[in-house]
Amino acid sequence: MAAIRSKDTRPELVVRLYLFARGFRYRLNSPRLPGHPDLVLRKYRTCIFVNGCFWHGHDCPTFHLPKTNTDFWRAKIERNRRRDKEEQQALARMGWHCITVWECQLKPKVRQQTLESLAYTLNKIYLEDHAVKYKLPESDSWDMAAEKTIEGEKVGK
Repeated sequence: MAAIRSKDTRPELVVRLYLFARGFRYRLNSPRLPGHPDLVLRKYRTCIFVNGCFWHGHDCPTFHLPKTNTDFWRAKIERNRRRDKEEQQALARMGWHCITVWECQLKPKVRQQTLESLAYTLNKIYLEDHAVKYKLPESDSWDMAAEKTIEGEKVGK
């Protein structure tokens, strides 16, 4: 397991190249945030995790539990799932949006759709977070900025 990389994996590079080419700027593996997210987009207050289906126990055809030492692997993958959930909840409490991109979603057949939906989601998050929110008065009587006219006086003197 020492040979398994946690940074600069092929799925992560695919996501990074796509986002950078579309003008998204990010930081890698921020040590200040819980879980050291793979990509951190401060402008969008979003963390992106690019997870391998095996190591994080994704329910997809790619994931299968090894036939040897099954108890060890089941416990390890369950710990990984629990840790991922706790880290994302901590990030959400801090006001960050979390997006998980799975390795199986970056297979050639569905890669383009996944990456486009990721860019769409980031843009939507940005627009929702930076939208101007107007609060209208609750009463039906709106105060007028102009002076009231006195009875019997002509309006256009």
